[in-house]
Amino acid sequence: MNSNNEAENVELHLQEILLAASQHDLTTLRHLLRSYTFSNCKSVDVQDPETGYTPLHAAIAACEAEEDIEPATSATPRNGSSLEQVTNGAPATSGRSSQEKELMLRAQETVRCLLQNGAIWNQLDKNDETPGCIANRLGFQQLYELMVDAGVRAELLLNRLEGYEKLDDSEEDEVTGPADDRTNETSQSCDEPPQSNIVVPLETESNIAHYLSSALSISAERILDEDSNGVMMSWESEIMSQSANALLVAPNMKVMNIGFGMGIIDDQFQLHHNRPSSHHIVEAHPTVLADMKAKGWHEKTGVLVHDGRWQDILPKLVSEGQTFDAIYFDTYAESYSDFRDFFSEQVIGLLDPTGKFSFFNGLGADRQISYDVYQKVLEMDLFEAGFDVDWQELEVPKLTDEWEGVNRRYWNIEKYRLPRLAFRSTFYLPQPLVDQIPRRRSNNATSNILLTSSSEMSSTGAT
Repeated sequence: MNSNNEAENVELHLQEILLAASQHDLTTLRHLLRSYTFSNCKSVDVQDPETGYTPLHAAIAACEAEEDIEPATSATPRNGSSLEQVTNGAPATSGRSSQEKELMLRAQETVRCLLQNGAIWNQLDKNDETPGCIANRLGFQQLYELMVDAGVRAELLLNRLEGYEKLDDSEEDEVTGPADDRTNETSQSCDEPPQSNIVVPLETESNIAHYLSSALSISAERILDEDSNGVMMSWESEIMSQSANALLVAPNMKVMNIGFGMGIIDDQFQLHHNRPSSHHIVEAHPTVLADMKAKGWHEKTGVLVHDGRWQDILPKLVSEGQTFDAIYFDTYAESYSDFRDFFSEQVIGLLDPTGKFSFFNGLGADRQISYDVYQKVLEMDLFEAGFDVDWQELEVPKLTDEWEGVNRRYWNIEKYRLPRLAFRSTFYLPQPLVDQIPRRRSNNATSNILLTSSSEMSSTGAT
């Protein structure tokens, strides 16, 4: 009987919190969040057993129920709708009445309150939607932007904590040997920071080693790993064509592609009207390398194939003083942290001062909000590394039959953002990095990049 009463109390408390969130009743909501505790989660993250709604879901979804707007004439796809599309029968950017504006303001304050109390930004409901997915689908742009910003903060924090953990692990290795591999643990207590739902590969050496030792299935349409996950697919061809156009801005350039896969962009390089005079390819998987050899890539004029991981190959190229006019990056089974190390540590030593750099931008492409979050994370990390970036938006074809036999869809959104990067004309680095760069780039005395240290910046009054 006592257990029944406890269960009833838990359900009652849960519904009280969800009701206060949906009514945007901040006074009651704050009181309930402080007063109620739950054994399996924080009060701010409770979920309705039928809908899977958290308080964040409820606060955003309630805006649709309260607005007196005709229903949408056509449904927009979950996880991938555009904010500029027609939603609920009216454009998302249409003017709102004062009552509707007041509703949005109260909803925004409620969402801020929940996030400030530690609500998980990307919790999924029973329809596989995050709170941000609901805001995006309903066209509530300001609420959507709040959720995107919350995701950016969470991902930046997790990335920084990951860096600290790597430092701790390396220090422990020196004393006690290899640390336990905890990166694949999925259990999570309420006191721990939320794990990311953004689809990016886990950063583990074992993950990469497993991929490199696994059997691949290669066809004209796709490459699948032994778990039937898509490594690369032919629908990416237009993306690769446009990427080649963005990189090959003049004839006889020296280019490098990291991650051959199906060789789509390498074919584009070779067939381009600005065909490069020197074409380097870095590839690590034995099956792909064997396929390349069978297709004659090792004998092509001007092509040099590097057999191995970029982490091993690129430092050698830097030490040889090699530089490139264009670099493309598209690897598999690596983490965002690996990619960040690539553009912040390797590209600066390999890219010509006036060179171009791009990569396959698939981070978080399982849903629109994740894609938008990682665009902002990327922009901040790229800025810190000294790059300017602009994005060219491309339509992605409707993908249906392409996923037949594929274990996991790695693309679920409508538009691809093609990144086009170059060094900023002026960027500021700490003095130790400025001291290192001339030694790493000793063959580029004519560099037009103005490298200014933080100490020089303060002495000259730069801001």
